[in-house]
Amino acid sequence: MRCAVQDGPQRVTTHGSSERPNEARLFDYYLGGAHNFAVDRALAEDTIKQFPVAEMARTIRSFSRRVVRFCVEDLGIRQFLDLGSGIPTAGNVHEVAQTVDPSCHVVYVDRDPVTVAHSRTMLRENLNAAIVQADICDVGTVLRDPETRRLIDFEKPVAVLMVGILPYVREEPTGVVARYRAAMCEGSVLALTHLTRDVEPELVDKLVTLAGGLETPLVPRTKQDVEEFVDGLELLDPGLVLAAHWRADGELPGGSAAADASTYGAVGIV
Repeated sequence: MRCAVQDGPQRVTTHGSSERPNEARLFDYYLGGAHNFAVDRALAEDTIKQFPVAEMARTIRSFSRRVVRFCVEDLGIRQFLDLGSGIPTAGNVHEVAQTVDPSCHVVYVDRDPVTVAHSRTMLRENLNAAIVQADICDVGTVLRDPETRRLIDFEKPVAVLMVGILPYVREEPTGVVARYRAAMCEGSVLALTHLTRDVEPELVDKLVTLAGGLETPLVPRTKQDVEEFVDGLELLDPGLVLAAHWRADGELPGGSAAADASTYGAVGIV
C-alpha cells in the first residue's frame, strides 16, 4: 500500500535552521518543551489565542503517560514502539517507562528528518532508546530497521503506541493498524488516540484548518470508524472513550472541556 501520511515540503534543515514552523516543534512548545524556535513560538501563541490547542496536546500526552505507566507497572511490559512520535519532549515514553524501570526499551518512529535529528541528539546517551526515520505506513521498514531489531523482541509482549498519528493516515488506516497487530505476540498492547468531530465539530474544524496551513492534513473520524481499529482486541476498561477519561481518576488533564472532548482513546490487549 502506498503510504497516505502527509509530510508536505521540507520546512527546516536537519541542522536546525528554520524558516517556517515545524509541527513537531509546535507540539513541543504546547507541552512546555524547549526544542522549538522563535517562528514556532510565534505561531503557537497566535494559535493558542484562537482555540485550546495546547490543552488538546496535553490531553493526548497525559493519556500516553497513563498508558505507559500502566503497561510497565501492571502488565510488566518493558518494550515500546511509539509510532509518529514527534520530538520526545516533556513526559515522553522513555522518560515515563525508564523512571519505573531503567531497562525498558523504547523505539520512536517519525518520518520528518528534522524531528529525527532533534530526537537523536536528545537520545544519544540513552542506550535503551532510539528513533527510526521511517513512514509508519511502511510497516516492514519500521519493523526491520536495525534500531527496532536491536531494542524490540516481537516474540515478547510489546506496547505499540499510535497516539495522535492515525488522523494523518488518509488511506486505509485499518490496514496499517492490522499489519502492526500481526507482528505483535499474545499479551502485547495496542494503544491509540484519534481526533473526532463527534462532540466538538467547530473546534476540530479549526484544528483541521490549522493543519492544512502547515501542509499536514488531518482526517477526523467517528467513534464507529475508530472501533474498526480495535476490533478483536481485549479492550481494557473503560473501553473506547474520550482519551481524557481513560483511567484519569476523575481528573480531566487538558483543562478545557472542549479540548478534552476532541479525541478518543483506547487500549487493547492482543
